[in-house]
Amino acid sequence: MLELLVKYARDMGLEPEPGFKPKDIRWAIICGHDGRFLEVIELGDISQKNNRGQSFPKCPDLSQPEMKAGGETKSHFLVETAEVIALFGKNAGDEKVKEKHNYFIKLLDEAGQVMQELTKLATNLSDQTVLKTMRERMEALKVKANDKVTFKIGDIFPVESDKWHNWWRDYREKLSGLKPNKGQPKRMRCLVTGELGESVLTNPKIEGLANVGGLATGDALISFKQDSFCSYGLVQSENAAVTEKAAADYRAALNHLIRNNSQRLAGTKVVFWFKEKVKPEDDPIPWLFEGSEEQELNASQRARELLESIQTGKRPDIAGNIYYSLNMSGAAGRVMVRDWMEGKFESLVINIKDWFDDLEIVRREGSNLSPEPKFMAVLGATVRELKELPSPFITKMWRSAVRGEMFPQSALAQSLARAKIDIIQDEPFKHARMGLLKAYHVRKNRLSGGEFMSQEVKPYLNEEHPHPAYHCGRLMAVLAALQRRALGDVGAGVIQRYYAAASATPALVFGRLVRTSQFHLSKLEPGLANWYENKIAFIWSRIENAVPTTLDLEEQSLFALGYYQQLADLRTRKSENSDQK
Repeated sequence: MLELLVKYARDMGLEPEPGFKPKDIRWAIICGHDGRFLEVIELGDISQKNNRGQSFPKCPDLSQPEMKAGGETKSHFLVETAEVIALFGKNAGDEKVKEKHNYFIKLLDEAGQVMQELTKLATNLSDQTVLKTMRERMEALKVKANDKVTFKIGDIFPVESDKWHNWWRDYREKLSGLKPNKGQPKRMRCLVTGELGESVLTNPKIEGLANVGGLATGDALISFKQDSFCSYGLVQSENAAVTEKAAADYRAALNHLIRNNSQRLAGTKVVFWFKEKVKPEDDPIPWLFEGSEEQELNASQRARELLESIQTGKRPDIAGNIYYSLNMSGAAGRVMVRDWMEGKFESLVINIKDWFDDLEIVRREGSNLSPEPKFMAVLGATVRELKELPSPFITKMWRSAVRGEMFPQSALAQSLARAKIDIIQDEPFKHARMGLLKAYHVRKNRLSGGEFMSQEVKPYLNEEHPHPAYHCGRLMAVLAALQRRALGDVGAGVIQRYYAAASATPALVFGRLVRTSQFHLSKLEPGLANWYENKIAFIWSRIENAVPTTLDLEEQSLFALGYYQQLADLRTRKSENSDQK
């Protein structure tokens, strides 16, 4: 995995030099050529609600050991938080913040020997009157204390200049001599590149996982803290040797992927990429997260067209490609790898096509198929709120979508429980929820050779379905419709009183319900009563007088599907015309 990340960094031209890294900067302090403060401005696309600021590709950066070297409180150079630069925010009076502020000024002053305007800038940042004016402007612009800030002197951003680069390299070299002595540096075989080199003691942190359990300051992918994890006299990350260059490369790759090619899946985040570059319109993974209502072609159709072009040889450029998927989250300052997948591009397209085909379900109104659900809507169909989704479950569902694996049985149990609540409380059906019930059976029968062929579970009503549980659900829907037609809204009707029992122990309930239906039929006009009587008789013929005594979990889901699809069928125009006749 790390080797592929390093390759991605090199293929994308992301290879950062140690001590440098790209940073998104939200604000700039505008100064005159003499370093005099003029204004504070927002960078990036200010029309965006979540503006990340402007990206600068080569900013100075100190690693954690460098920040701790010599026991002196340090700050970063040229790019820091508003709190450190202007002593802005509620913690501005904290002694540690003041020490960072003074160190920031010290760096500017020392770098002034190679870039004179930085000395003038340092002088002005030492003036309390200037700092007060800066803070007033920041407060007016609603700057946050932890927002990143840099400087613009005249028309130039110093951070974009290369005048300070050599000075910065020399400065980091001096810091390396101040690091805590934990033994002589060892030349070891890098586990990523296979080359001999000096292993880093502390790996750089991965950014962008703060919304999935990570820290705002970043999280370590490789770390060794307790002695119990160390062996053979090796200290810290020497136990998994990675050179500074390789560590910088894999961090650059992950940071770039998280920023530009990732999706949040409730409590986890997935990043994905390909061995060879793929055009955005040919990338099938984003289709999982898009709705089909805004698309001229839905995801299933696009997947079919792309698959046909691969299989007919029209797209040799992507036929042999490979996809990679990394699912992760943050945990106590460390990156937790939840899952790793790789496979053929063609297989990915097939699996995503099957995902949407399996989830196809008729609209609750009965007119046509419902829109293709987004991936998170399918996961959300199993819970009340997305925050209730456990990470292992998300990982299994992601594998079901990307690798075509079986749905976990918990998906069936939870979606069925939520569907039963919706039915009893007379809430509108969730298409993704009912589609998931159907998809579970389709996929199980296709992958494991179940009792029934997968085509027996269809998006629309299947009057020839072989399982009596499905027809028991259909019968429940017709009896409920009959009661509504005969008596109108009676409050707690057949569904509210009997659905839960009927879906678990139908033999104990349907005898009473059918006897009651005779009373409802007597209240209808003869033609309509005859239509309902024939409908009930036809369904009974499919059950063949073998009403199940009990239904297990999978049979209860067939009961719910039969109920839903029969209701949808009753609502179609064809059924309405038959009803009128």
